[in-house]
Amino acid sequence: MLSTEHKAIITATVPLLEQGGEALTRHFYKSMFRDSPHVTPLFNQANQHEGTQQRALANAVLMYAKNIEKLENLGPLVNTIINKHVSLQIQPEHYPVVGAALLKAIREVLGEEIATDAVIDAWGAAYGQLADILIGAEENIYQENQQAEGGWRGGRAFKVASKTVESDEITSFVLAPADGGKIALHKPGQYIGINVDVSGNPQRRQYSLSAVANGQTYRISVKREPGGLVSNFLHDQVRVGDSIEVFPPSGEFVLTDNDKPLVLISGGVGITPTLAMLTEALTSNRPVHFIHAARHAGVHAFRDHIDALADQHPQLQRFYCYEKADAQDTRAHATGYLNPEQLSKWMPQTRDVEAYFLGPTPFMKAIKSHLAELGVPQSQTYYEFFGPAEALA
Repeated sequence: MLSTEHKAIITATVPLLEQGGEALTRHFYKSMFRDSPHVTPLFNQANQHEGTQQRALANAVLMYAKNIEKLENLGPLVNTIINKHVSLQIQPEHYPVVGAALLKAIREVLGEEIATDAVIDAWGAAYGQLADILIGAEENIYQENQQAEGGWRGGRAFKVASKTVESDEITSFVLAPADGGKIALHKPGQYIGINVDVSGNPQRRQYSLSAVANGQTYRISVKREPGGLVSNFLHDQVRVGDSIEVFPPSGEFVLTDNDKPLVLISGGVGITPTLAMLTEALTSNRPVHFIHAARHAGVHAFRDHIDALADQHPQLQRFYCYEKADAQDTRAHATGYLNPEQLSKWMPQTRDVEAYFLGPTPFMKAIKSHLAELGVPQSQTYYEFFGPAEALA
């Protein structure tokens, strides 16, 4: 039980977390992977190497401490964590492992003079409270997934039905259930978790679903990341007919149901969830402005598909911006980086729109700022991170 004294102690540690949160989380992960190697497959080691996971956890711990008196303020952050956990099939037995490693890191990084028994006791109670919240919410989703038509719990074997090269970097994989049964319908914008064996080691990843639900197959479109363990494995070694373990669809970055003009803005592989959103939106007369940024034409996936949709649907306007454009390629509407002036020209005249954006973190920071500058209400802008959630401030 988290007492008033516990909350006061947690609040008092906020300045320490603001100054040294990342040092704490770096030590935490290093210690946990050493002492409990069985949880390592649950974490993307590329994110560990780049430091994004450590920064994301440091921010989450800090936000939890700052809002310990009003946990309702954490709503969006908690929902993001819950959905990420569900897509990776985090289980109740994983929480004590993480909790023990976190308390150990607090003690070792802050030192016994600061991390007294009272501080450790308070953070133990706070972690226990958060773990209970997450475990309960995740169990509800696991049950919903199991009870849904075509749904299941845990992993399910899928076969690669097709493999299609979409650009110099992106390849699509259509996955069909090995048992031939129905599959759960997903919402446009959601993702699935997969588990693959790479050189004898299980690896779990999440990939956006790049096609609308059909009850029979899922499609993911994967960018080959330089040094990416799983993305390179999928590109180079996975063949049609191979088996992949799949976890049910998850995610809160989904298309809202209204008739406001829709603006979809993507950078690079961030195009993948917007494809399902676009297809769904075109079933109505809702105006859609589809804006995509890529480094150059060679890495621009699905361009022919979007062009064909624009020919078929007059309510769709599409615009492409290339960082570098070949003089012979006339299909880029602009070159360089998207700026507020260019974005304003390509958006509807009204700012009462629903805007979704996704891509590399620097791209998302810029788009978030541009949309605010152009007057799009913050409550009508939506985004999601492919990897660990980071602040866009």
